[in-house]
Amino acid sequence: MHQPLNQSGVSSLRRRIATAALALACCCAAGSALAQGAARAGANLDVLHYTARIEPDIGAKSLRGQVSIRLALRSDGAQQLEFDAGDLDIERVGERGQALNFEKVEQRLRVRLPKPGAAGERHEIDIAYRGTPRHGLEFHPERGEVYTIFSTSQWLVCIDAPSERASLDLTLTVPSGLKAVGNGRLVAKSALGGRRDSYRWRQDMAMPSYVYGFAAGRYAEAGATGENGALRFLSADLQAAQLRRVFADSADMMRFFGRRAGIRYRGDYTQALVAKTVGQELDGFSLMSEAYGREVLEKPENESLIAHELAHQWWGNMVTSRDWGHFWLNEGFANFMAAAYMQHRFGDAAYRERVDAWKRRVDKLRESGKDHALVYASWNKPSADDRAVVYQKGAYVLHMLREELGERAFWRGIRAYTRAYYGHSVVTADFRAAMERASGRDLGGFFARWVESAENVPLKAEATPVKADVPAK
Repeated sequence: MHQPLNQSGVSSLRRRIATAALALACCCAAGSALAQGAARAGANLDVLHYTARIEPDIGAKSLRGQVSIRLALRSDGAQQLEFDAGDLDIERVGERGQALNFEKVEQRLRVRLPKPGAAGERHEIDIAYRGTPRHGLEFHPERGEVYTIFSTSQWLVCIDAPSERASLDLTLTVPSGLKAVGNGRLVAKSALGGRRDSYRWRQDMAMPSYVYGFAAGRYAEAGATGENGALRFLSADLQAAQLRRVFADSADMMRFFGRRAGIRYRGDYTQALVAKTVGQELDGFSLMSEAYGREVLEKPENESLIAHELAHQWWGNMVTSRDWGHFWLNEGFANFMAAAYMQHRFGDAAYRERVDAWKRRVDKLRESGKDHALVYASWNKPSADDRAVVYQKGAYVLHMLREELGERAFWRGIRAYTRAYYGHSVVTADFRAAMERASGRDLGGFFARWVESAENVPLKAEATPVKADVPAK
């Protein structure tokens, strides 16, 4: 029998996603200000690959790191290279054993090549650094735990812009006895001297740096079988049997999103419960809080955040907004897709609760004069209302488009869009063009009203959600 998600569960999810939006917005604000307006870091180069070695000191809440950045110059005459480096202290920079001149200006690292280069010319820049991150890396000595959270350039010198994709070879050194997860496939685990272990992962698919990350702690572990790989569940508080209950629907979510995307998820996937986080997607795994895990353990129908983060493996990680101004293509999509899964899993009433909640938030934006087009010219220091536009209004607009086109045309368009841009960056015009091709309709009027403009009056009528075209579980 279908059970609709109770109202407290919807409210809890809204608060959690709003908090997640705030955290992610804070980490993206500096990058967006640079990417939209001033030139972003790395505009004159194309990063091909990062080889990184990270050693956090959990007790001291600090880290040391080394990274080799393989890149190609985009233009003739390039001599100064810029990278995002957060609050990290840079110790040395070189190439092939030769020291290079560098300076740290605010959160940028500027490196000067010995002479101007030519377009296409390749370099491999070696950087050593240390830091005591105030954000971007969470330390919990009482749990023997460390994990990344949102701000990659606070623990890895890189390019923050979401349009810059590169492969990654990551080695993490942690105290012996900890279990760890990182991006890509685990290629080696070694015991080192001084009661330390080394984990090495290789991510061959080029990905934006904001989905790089790792987690390590004294975790209990459970597993299951996914559609095309193993599922792994980690927690320091819950036992294996409890973890299997919390993530009981993960394999079904993976199948559902794969069908909706038209592309199956391939590879292993890990879901880890950590000391505290609002929830974060990373490439090949996701992090959620222990408190949230206990909430799902008590009420399995509150699993929407699990679905939201898993949906990002397609919409966000693989089909990525070109810059933060089109961020709704990541977060509005994940919000909507999670609701679509809840409709599949728990029935139409569960979906209706979410649609109604989105509508109420959009109405509140309009009544207060805070509505905004889904696309932002700048995502610098976004307000809570801006985040509501991206997350709640973005999801609501996708729901309205679903009603406008009907089930078959809408999902045909979603599949075509996802397949066409899988592994690439997108802007809103790309999404519109894909939906027009799939439906055979001119959607100019719909996008002009719902996507490209804002209104200051509440919606006149409650929307009635469409029936799903797949049977509920």
